[in-house]
Amino acid sequence: IVGGAHPHRYNMSSMVYLNDNHIDIAGSVQDAVKRARGLSGFSTKIEVECRNIQDALDACAAGADIVMLDNFRPHSASAGALLVKKKYPHAIVEVSGGIVAETIASYALKGVDVISCGRITHGPPPIDFSMKTDKSNTPMVSKL
Repeated sequence: IVGGAHPHRYNMSSMVYLNDNHIDIAGSVQDAVKRARGLSGFSTKIEVECRNIQDALDACAAGADIVMLDNFRPHSASAGALLVKKKYPHAIVEVSGGIVAETIASYALKGVDVISCGRITHGPPPIDFSMKTDKSNTPMVSKL
């Protein structure tokens, strides 16, 4: 949230996220999206983690709102994003997987709407932070 970053969702009910396990269990990208759409409300967005460009096209055809081009190299992400946007201009295209500070600029491509960098959430070292008060100080009381 700081510096323009945004979380995917605030909790599990904010959006449906379909990954490779969900797709494999459902049998296909289209079946996974159709089942998710049938179980979620009309206003709930569905995001699909795509292993290849065909997965992204299938997800859009089935009604997914967001396609995540996962672990694509910049050249493949560019071609995929442009193809998805040409056929499904309403779809949000996200790139993710292995993107770090040194490579993020190479993913700022035409057709790409969102760049995800997981390192933001699981890479920073923890800090020791507390909100202890100092009991030796007398509280300030204002007189009205």
